[in-house]
Amino acid sequence: MSRRNAREIVLKSLFIMDFTPDTEIDKALKVAEEEIQGATKADLAYAREVVEGTLAHIEEIDKELEDTSKGWHVNRMSAIDRNLIRLAAYEMFTCEEKVPSAVAINEAVELAKIYGSDESAAYINGILGKMAKNHEK
Repeated sequence: MSRRNAREIVLKSLFIMDFTPDTEIDKALKVAEEEIQGATKADLAYAREVVEGTLAHIEEIDKELEDTSKGWHVNRMSAIDRNLIRLAAYEMFTCEEKVPSAVAINEAVELAKIYGSDESAAYINGILGKMAKNHEK
């Protein structure tokens, strides 16, 4: 089962909430869901779980992101890049049903190719690769 639709919903929801922090999770998810064709009930349930989990752990994810990206404050990063990294980091390290690092990184890179800048995929791959290595220690 592919979770690409769910991850797109998560990315769009986190992006919405990043720019309008007072947006409720339900509203962000609804707006994001409307843009994704073919999302199943399982996709929607997984997306909700990951959005809620990412937001619950956002401070620790962002601290690790800043530590890994030396010299780049999380707010200086592209909103797409930081939210893809947040999504993948949550899936790899915190999610109850952990996603293998290679899978989470690949999915984030593929979404970066669609939604990010020309440099996003390489940047995200590098940061998430370093984060994964740090967790292996």
